[in-house]
Amino acid sequence: MALRTIREYGDNVLESRCKEVKEITPRIKELVQDMIDTMYEANGVGLAAPQVGILKRVFVIDVSPEGDSPIVFINPEILETSGEQTGYEGCLSLPGKSGIVTRPNYVKAKAINLEGEEFIIEGEELMARAILHENDHLDGHMYVEKVEGELVDNEDLMAENEDA
Repeated sequence: MALRTIREYGDNVLESRCKEVKEITPRIKELVQDMIDTMYEANGVGLAAPQVGILKRVFVIDVSPEGDSPIVFINPEILETSGEQTGYEGCLSLPGKSGIVTRPNYVKAKAINLEGEEFIIEGEELMARAILHENDHLDGHMYVEKVEGELVDNEDLMAENEDA
C-alpha cells in the first residue's frame, strides 16, 4: 500500500485532459491500488488519476455504505444521462470546501476493469454524481466550474446540519 499525494485546486495537472490506457500493465494495477488506498485514507468516495498527478483515464469510486466496494473505471465513457439532482458536492482536490452542483440523477457508463473486461454500469443519485464528477477530472474539469453560488466551508455545513 502506497498513499499518493492528492493534487490540489490550482495545480495545472488538474486542468489537463488525460490519455487513454492502452494496456493494463503492473504499473496501472499498482496505480489503481494506490488510488483506492489514498481515497479511503482521505475519506473520499472517488479519486481520479490526475488527482494524484497521473494523466491517465482512470478513476475509482466507492459509494457503498460500508466503504468496502471500490469500482475501477479505465477509459470510461458516458453513454447516457437523464434526470436532475442538485446538492452539495466536494472534492479531495479542494479540501474543506463544498458547493451546490446540479448534475444528472441517472448515468449509464461503459469502462474497462482491472482484468481488461468491458463493463456497463448504471447509477442514480450519489453513484451518478460520483461517476460524473470523477469523469470530469479526466477531461481537466473540476466541480467548481459548475458550482451555483459560493463555495462554503464544510465545517459551516456540518454546524448547520447539527442545528437543524
